[in-house]
Amino acid sequence: MPLIALTGGIASGKSTIARRLTEHGAVVVDADALVREVQTPPSHVLDLIAAEFGAGIVGPEGALDREALGRAVFGDPDALARLNGIVHPAVRELSARRFAEAFARDPRAVVVYDVPLLVEARVDGPWDLVVVAHAPAAVRRDRLVSERGMTAEDAARRIAAQAPDAARLAVADVVVDTAGSLSHTIEQVDELWRRVRS
Repeated sequence: MPLIALTGGIASGKSTIARRLTEHGAVVVDADALVREVQTPPSHVLDLIAAEFGAGIVGPEGALDREALGRAVFGDPDALARLNGIVHPAVRELSARRFAEAFARDPRAVVVYDVPLLVEARVDGPWDLVVVAHAPAAVRRDRLVSERGMTAEDAARRIAAQAPDAARLAVADVVVDTAGSLSHTIEQVDELWRRVRS
């Protein structure tokens, strides 16, 4: 019953890896989806965020205004740390429940936690394997420009705002090189699946 942490920088191909593992039968728990879930009203987490950053981060329908919150924390490490101090514990608790539910349904399950901020927030988790999707920053920047319509400057800023590649690679048990063809990435994921199932 392996518990795998899957991480990678923006536009690293992490979602492609997660999809392929799902096709093999893995249970994928998406950290970003859990963040949205714990912030969906009615939510104690949303109440704490509003108390910390002001009622202006809650929209007229009572939901989190993500753009307003982004403006409140972007470029302010102290504000971001305060936000993470509210959100991360709730996500840890919810993710632990999701892992336990998956293993209760199937004790032989392979559970994959798709977690972009592993290095920043969850490196000390109960992982049997840490898998890092890796492509050089220049490749990821080009993907952000061609596939997501960002300017090169915005793409570079997004990449620079994340943990450096060296920090992710330092915690990796398995590195999936996603800089080449899709078929090459899939071959590596298939080999990973054989490894965890052997």
